[in-house]
Amino acid sequence: MDANRLIKLVVIVVIVFAAWKYAIPWAKKQLNGHAGSAAPDNSCIAAAQRASEAWGSGLHRFVNPPYDLAAWSSFHDDVEGKISAAESECSGQAQSSAAVRTAMSDLRNLVRDLDTAIRNGSPPPDDAVQRQEAIDTKIEAAAELVRSGK
Repeated sequence: MDANRLIKLVVIVVIVFAAWKYAIPWAKKQLNGHAGSAAPDNSCIAAAQRASEAWGSGLHRFVNPPYDLAAWSSFHDDVEGKISAAESECSGQAQSSAAVRTAMSDLRNLVRDLDTAIRNGSPPPDDAVQRQEAIDTKIEAAAELVRSGK
């Protein structure tokens, strides 16, 4: 191998190394920075889904009296905590975040209404199932907004 070929090979290796070490990370950072600012975070939707799922999956224990008030309080506090976490994750100005905050407000109202019913020994609200479906629909609509970058 002559000196010219060796010099060319060294220059190519240096260029490839520099691209790998500096240019590729810089490009990834630029792309991720733009994608992150343009599209809302999926953690907002995931937190809202966790709150709704916690509510829906644990509610069956409190359908019929007599109610275990200690179990209800624990369940109630867990769901309220998940609602608060979702609201915190969705504090941004994106349309999807606003939609999730509305859904979480509706869920909080539903939880409050059932809490009142259980503590008073009265039946749950007649429209509880419809309200839960409306909340889930709002969360799915918010997820669609995220997918469209809103």
